[in-house]
Amino acid sequence: MTVYDSIDEVRDELLKCMKCGNCMEVCPVYIETKKEGSVARGKIRLIDALLNGDLDYTEGLEERIGLCLTCMACVAKCPCGVKVDKIIFGARAAIVKNRGLHPVKKAIFSVVKRPKLFNLGMIAGSKLQGLAFKKHVSVTGAHPRFPFGLDMRRIIPPLAAKPLRSQLPEVIKVPNPVKKAAFFTGCSMNFLYADAGLALVEVLKKNNVELTVPKEQHCCGMPLLAHGDAETVLQMAKSHVDIFSKLDVEHIITVCGSGGTMFQHHYVDMLKDDPEYAEKARRVADKIIDISDYIVTVIGLDESKLGTLNMTVTYHDPCHLNRGMGVKDSPRIILKKIPGLKFVEMKNADRCCGSAGSFSLTHYDLSMDIHRHKSDAIKATEADAVTTGCGSCIMQLADGMNRFNMNLPVYYTIQILAKSYEAKEMEKKQKS
Repeated sequence: MTVYDSIDEVRDELLKCMKCGNCMEVCPVYIETKKEGSVARGKIRLIDALLNGDLDYTEGLEERIGLCLTCMACVAKCPCGVKVDKIIFGARAAIVKNRGLHPVKKAIFSVVKRPKLFNLGMIAGSKLQGLAFKKHVSVTGAHPRFPFGLDMRRIIPPLAAKPLRSQLPEVIKVPNPVKKAAFFTGCSMNFLYADAGLALVEVLKKNNVELTVPKEQHCCGMPLLAHGDAETVLQMAKSHVDIFSKLDVEHIITVCGSGGTMFQHHYVDMLKDDPEYAEKARRVADKIIDISDYIVTVIGLDESKLGTLNMTVTYHDPCHLNRGMGVKDSPRIILKKIPGLKFVEMKNADRCCGSAGSFSLTHYDLSMDIHRHKSDAIKATEADAVTTGCGSCIMQLADGMNRFNMNLPVYYTIQILAKSYEAKEMEKKQKS
């Protein structure tokens, strides 16, 4: 039995909470709202009351449990080790079982869980996006022409002309490969930031890594899990375990902390009692690794391949990459090794940017209130560019540039590394 099957399974976690309030110091939502129901301690009390029969599954309860970024800052801060994210996901799953999904969410998720239909929809959206969005005059992205569920002030990246996976063969061969890895692209890199995905492929090719990019892979399911549709995510988890467990590779590379966390933790937890999938899920989870960790700890960062980049950059820690997958040092090691590049650490680099994927869609003003602190920290570094390791964070950071009168480019760390490789090639040509 898991927390996704029964809310009763969170009782042990609830009992760990000693109501100390340390979570109040780090909760991005509480810092803005100053409401007890916004912080982990308050939510734990609400869920405890629900389990004791003192509360019912009301709309008000659903709204309060929805006020969580699942950034895991409270988990890292908690002296008792309470897994608040586990409690929140379990509560949201229970709410959906008792209240059902909102019709709009149900419609959207019914498409997301059908990969072929989802892909066709995104490709069609790429062709027709000019009808609904107009290019922003100052930042890379577009904003809505008319209200249709998105805040009119919001800046979003354009859909790629062609999804990343459609631009790549399923197996990318290299002469005399030193390693074999699979690549889980995630949705944002596949449909929005395909250029970053191509940069990743070029970096790995230059390091003689043979890469398999399964065509049948799909959404990791985090957006659905965040809204309580655990039943659908369970099927998505089984599908991905089947897809990646059959591959003869040493590692499965991810470029998104949410996707990596789903494979490493949530899939394993959801499938732990399934006799067919439990061990397969654990084996897949053991192979999951973020691209920056892969470069630094597996293939090694070859400094002879690095060319000079005269720029000043700062780095934002994505919550699920940092606190979910434990990736913090590797992106910084990469940036600090690039010749000519000046790395400036921003204040509270691991503070949530306010995106949390769909949270910024459903709570836009609050997400921007949270993001304001991040924009202030970036501005104080006087950097030329911002780097990070999460597509959702890139979207939020770019939107924040517009909202808070900044105009800095935002890159995946792997893109900066690829630029350094390109600079080295140019240096070689100039010498020859």
